[in-house]
Parts: sequence; structure tokens; C-alpha cells
Amino acid sequence: MMSDVRVHVTLVAGFVLAIGASLHILLNKRDVASAVGWIGLVWLAPFLGVATYLVFGINRVRRRARQARAGTLDAEAGAGSRSLEVPDGLAPLGRGVGRITGAPLVRAAAVGVFHNGDEAYPPMLAAIEAAQHSVGLSSYIFRNDEWGGRFIEALTAAHRRGVAVRVLIDGIGGGWLFSPAYHRLRRAGVPAARFMHSPLPWRMPFINLRCHKKILVVDGVLGFTGGLNIGDENVLATRPRHPVQDMHFRIEGQVVGQLTRAFAADWQFATGEDLLGAAWFPGIEESDGVLARVIDSGPDEDIEKIEFAVLQAVACARRSVRVMTPYFLPEERLVTALALAAMRGVAVEVVLPAHGNHVLVDWASRANVGPLLEAGVRLTQSPPPFHHAKLMVVDEAWCLIGSCNWDIRSFRLNFELCMELYDDALARVLAGVMAGARGAALTQADIAARPLPVKLRDAAARLMLPYL
Repeated sequence: MMSDVRVHVTLVAGFVLAIGASLHILLNKRDVASAVGWIGLVWLAPFLGVATYLVFGINRVRRRARQARAGTLDAEAGAGSRSLEVPDGLAPLGRGVGRITGAPLVRAAAVGVFHNGDEAYPPMLAAIEAAQHSVGLSSYIFRNDEWGGRFIEALTAAHRRGVAVRVLIDGIGGGWLFSPAYHRLRRAGVPAARFMHSPLPWRMPFINLRCHKKILVVDGVLGFTGGLNIGDENVLATRPRHPVQDMHFRIEGQVVGQLTRAFAADWQFATGEDLLGAAWFPGIEESDGVLARVIDSGPDEDIEKIEFAVLQAVACARRSVRVMTPYFLPEERLVTALALAAMRGVAVEVVLPAHGNHVLVDWASRANVGPLLEAGVRLTQSPPPFHHAKLMVVDEAWCLIGSCNWDIRSFRLNFELCMELYDDALARVLAGVMAGARGAALTQADIAARPLPVKLRDAAARLMLPYL
């Protein structure tokens, strides 16, 4: 009799849990496939499914971020300032990205282009050494090696001479267990924090929700951003064991205020400290330069902004779309957008590494590009060393630079930062970089010629597309 009661109670409890979780999923999950998957799990195994959904399926970051990011940062960064107008040919793209971001289009007075850490690290270190008021540095990977040590020493020296220094290192990219660079900074007294970090594994969102941004802002008037992490592998002259090519950019002008705002918002989210005042936001007068705008994206109120901006750029393209990315695993809607652009006569090219640094991504990519090749998209493979740059150029005039890879994790599950620039000269430079990195083309014949076991392996890897 008692066992029958337990069975009935268990069934009722499981039914109530499944109903409650299903209602929450229906109200909060926008992606149909994700919603169907979660609902199926909570009904198949109510107790385990609901527990799994509570831990992994609910985006608590959005609420925390909204509470933390005060409107004062927008005021400090001049977010309400006058938005400049884009020339006629690119006006729809400018209006679209403006609506997506809610940020004004301002001026970048100067843009410097650097290849690898060989070119980027010396001016970054020089900027830190010359800082008078503030230094904000955010990096996904920050190693305590030779070049990482140089950054730590420069940041420590700036802190000791009275500069307001803040360093944000991702809780996984910078090392979950040990994070030597973080601890070395803290021992030196430098205010440093780890983004979304916990020593307790069950409280740590390991793969997703990472701060993948690369930002350096100095005195609120000089900025650096791009794809470059901090570590010896990025300095090719030293012949590292696993060399990484990359691109980084030096930025001046009003858009640095937006870059500083992005750093300040992430620092506030990680630590609760507001970075306000003239040391961080000195107020930059409008000057000549190219049109630019920061696109800040993450799994909070900024969800999918970079992805939407990319979709808008592809939709507005009239002549060409050129992309370079180390990881190419976009979901169906972006694949379709690229394919449709190629079908209407736009020259679409994607440059990928011939051999990436994550073999599962390589496998999944090969299973994901068939529709693009059929539509006439050109896929080329850059030879080693591994190229980590993330670049996009549309119609030889619009450029997108920054930290975001072309995969679901970067577009939706990480905190990323990109910058759009309307600059013919920069577009020519970036197009030249992509042309110089071209290797062998990846063709439909290559994809079809894979043995059946390899096709099955690649197709199975593609099923993990949201997590790669």
C-alpha cells in the first residue's frame, strides 16, 4: 500500500515538474529546436530533465547584467551624442546597425593595423607605459610567459605611479584552476578580476558565457581591439611551438568612448565597481576621421547584436562579401544569407584555416559548407601557421573587426565585441590580408570525395554545432 502511494506521489510530482518547466521553456526559449529539445527532455525524464534545465537551460546572466549595467555608463560614453550619417551607398546598412545596437555612429580619428603580436604588443606596451590617468585591459587569454610578463610589469608600473589600472581576465581562457597572470597581478596590488569564475565546478559555466573580448583603453582616448590574446604564441619572430597569426587595431577618436564603455560595463558586471569620471571618460571632441561604431554583444540585453549586424551587412551587400574567420560554424540562417547573396551575384568568399587548432571544429565545418559551395560561395583555406583573425569586408567599403568568431557560441553564448568602420582604405588593407592568406580552394568535389566513415564523423561533429 505504502509503495503504491510513493509511486503515485512520484508520478504526480514528475508531472507537475514537467508542466512547470514546459511553461517556462515556452515563455523563454526563442529557438524552436532548443525549446523542443528541452521539453522532450523534461517529459522523458522529469526529475533529471528539470534539474538539468535549471542548471544549464536558464539564462541567469541576462538578469544579472541588466541589474548591473547602469545607464550612467551610456551618459559617460556619450551614447546619446549625435549619430553621423553614412553615404548613400551604405545608408541602409548604417541605419540597420544603428537600430540593432542603439549606439550612434561617430568618428575614429585614426586606425592603425597590426599583424600578430610582433607588431601589436610594442605599441600596446608603450601606451600602458605612457598612461597618465587610466588603463583598462580585457583579454580572454592572458599568459604569464615572456610577453605576458612584460604586460604584467607595465601594468604594475602604471599602478604604482598612480594610474587607475583595471585588468579583466576570462575565468576559463585565463586559466580556471591557477590563472598565473591573474594571481601575479593581484600579488603586485593591481586591481584584477576573473570574468564568470568560480572555483566550484558546479557553479562554473565552463564552455559558454565567456568574455572573449580583447580591449585595451588608455586614458579614455586611445584604444586597441581585435582578435589578439596575450601570450608568446602570438609573436612569430620567437618561433613559438604553436604559432598563431592574428590582427589587432589601434583606435583613436570619439569611438574610443564606446570602447571604454564596453570595458567599464564588463568590469562593473564582474566586480560591481563603477568606472566613471574624467579619468575614464574625458570627453572627446568630434574630429575628422572615418565613421565607426562599437557593437557589443552577449547573452544578456545585447544578445545576437553582432550576428544581426552581420546578417544586415550580407543583406545589404551589392558587390562583395569577404570573410576571414578561424572557426566557421554558423547556423542555418547565416548560411542561407550567404548563399542567397551569392545567388544574386554578390562575390562571396570565406577564408578558413586549412588546419585549425580544434579538430572537432574542422570536422563539423566540412559537414556544414555544402549549401554554400552549391550556391557559388568561394571557400579558401589559409595555410599554417594558424590564422586567428576575424575580419569582414563588404563592397570594398564596410569593415568589421573584433573578437567574434563565426559560430553559434560566439554569436549568442559569449560576450564579444566588434567594431564597424566605413573606410575604403581600411577595406583595401583587410581585403589584401585575406587575399594574401588564400591557399587551396575547398570545392564540392573535395566534400563529396570524403570516405563514408569521414562523412559520418563530420556529420556527427556537426550535431555539436551549438557547443563547438
